[in-house]
Amino acid sequence: MNLILLTEADFDTDNIATLSDRRFQHIHTVHKAQVGDTLKVGKLNGELGIAEVTAISGISVTLRTNCTQSPPDALPLTIVLALPRPKMLKRTLQSITSMGVKQIYLINAYKVDKSYWSSPVLDAESLQEQLMLGLEQCIDTQLPEIHLRKRFKPFVEDELPAIAAHTRALVAHPYNAASCPCAENTPTTLAVGPEGGFIQYEVDKLNEAGLTPMHIGPRILRVENAVPVLLARLFPI
Repeated sequence: MNLILLTEADFDTDNIATLSDRRFQHIHTVHKAQVGDTLKVGKLNGELGIAEVTAISGISVTLRTNCTQSPPDALPLTIVLALPRPKMLKRTLQSITSMGVKQIYLINAYKVDKSYWSSPVLDAESLQEQLMLGLEQCIDTQLPEIHLRKRFKPFVEDELPAIAAHTRALVAHPYNAASCPCAENTPTTLAVGPEGGFIQYEVDKLNEAGLTPMHIGPRILRVENAVPVLLARLFPI
């Protein structure tokens, strides 16, 4: 945890926060903080700064905060991700959040198991937990937006063309595709398929929506590995 991320519910007054959950445990056992120590903190969807420990006990810690620093710029990317299996989704969400992605569409595809859509990982509280873990890792405060789209064709036909318009629009596909373009800090829409990839029908529909198939080489990677590799190749991170 590189950042203690605070929510409105944590504050007793405008700048005094009390923690008694996993963040307190981290401060107590990892930082081994004492009264008077300072920690790096941030307000969720707000600014970064520092906090002084004003009180600490066996069950809680009280912080006096001073947050005046802007969070890092977002990556200019909208990612359209075929829903991975739940354990992989957790790791992938943390990873892409830590790389600065702020717009995430989770979509259905032929090779997405129907059971994935009923996973408790998709509960709003669980999704936010993964996003906050990613923010804590990369020292950011701006929570990404996640959009769930359970029907592939209506999303690709009715929404995706407008999302992809005026962006570098790409679909990661290892077959019959162009090489990955050079890194460029430009607005981008990127679609990434499930384990086993998009079927040809889906690639054709994505192409009709304006997305160009591209690949990152002959090796086929798992989604959780492919996504950070794609982002590192597409942007000067």
